[in-house]
Amino acid sequence: MVGNATEPNKTESNSQEGLKPVQGGYLAEVRVDDIRPNAQQPRQIFDEDELLELSRSIKEVGVLQPIVVRRSTLIDRPGTIKNKTTSVGGAESKSGAIGAKTGEEQSSQLSNQREAGLQQTTHYEIIMGERRWRATRLAGLDTIPAIVKTTSDDTMLRDALLENLHRVALNPLEEAAAYQQMIDEFGLTQDGLSKSISKSRPQIANTLRLLKLPPSVQRKVSSGVLSAGHARALLTLPDEKSMTTLADKIIAEGLSVRSTEELVALQTGQAKKKAKKPRVNAWADSPVRQDLESHFDTKVAIKGTKKHGKIEIVFSSPEDMDRIVAILLEKNQSASNDSHSGDKGWV
Repeated sequence: MVGNATEPNKTESNSQEGLKPVQGGYLAEVRVDDIRPNAQQPRQIFDEDELLELSRSIKEVGVLQPIVVRRSTLIDRPGTIKNKTTSVGGAESKSGAIGAKTGEEQSSQLSNQREAGLQQTTHYEIIMGERRWRATRLAGLDTIPAIVKTTSDDTMLRDALLENLHRVALNPLEEAAAYQQMIDEFGLTQDGLSKSISKSRPQIANTLRLLKLPPSVQRKVSSGVLSAGHARALLTLPDEKSMTTLADKIIAEGLSVRSTEELVALQTGQAKKKAKKPRVNAWADSPVRQDLESHFDTKVAIKGTKKHGKIEIVFSSPEDMDRIVAILLEKNQSASNDSHSGDKGWV
């Protein structure tokens, strides 16, 4: 049967009465085997335990929330399947597909296809709800409630991305790859993407940076053994080898993000500044300093080089300061009276 992109076919319902109109489409029971996954699905990993748990729930109570699909047409020869043709508002969007034509041109082309032994089979591509569809298959059900909509590729990818972000969080690399796919395929800027999915531009930029990680480190993030926080800290390192080595260390030793940031600092310019050796005080163990401390009966510090510097005499109270000043004045007076005696003083 040749399907029309804007009308339900007989596989959805035995009668038109079984279809319920909804905004932007219609609600129908669609055969599970007639549904295909979204080729642009951001999620690449589906947890088997979660799917089994969901399938048990579906066996008991059914699918409570319909999935969302769009119609697509497969043109096939006997025993083969050719390029997929996806209808978007009456036009075709995939390569190798039929372009938007007049009714007469389409009728002529369909006639030629029949003569060539080609057949058109209407299938459905998932926009939102792939987990529910997979779980329904596991549950052994023949049909699933679905909202059939006509939607463009960019809207489809955006909806699939939002579905996964809101229902079951994508891992950081899947999220980054989905952002990059929308930017590349639909010419979006980070600002445009930010408005489209209601995420802040800095958040999108930080997520996209994860794609700069070495492949081996990306796999660790995807599998969940390395967090996005750890990964962002690694991006500060200068080369892939350093990132890979430290990533292995993080996993082996169970390092926190804070500890990782500190280790990264040790391998960057900041660490060089901290690693500078303190200057050696030439007067630290000088007999002169020891004599001064003995003379003033308090702690004395000499700072500087052998050629120039300063002397610091510590006092602990106003009375102690008066005592030290008296010693200094007494010594100065004694030195003045005995200026010709040749006495150089205690210095």
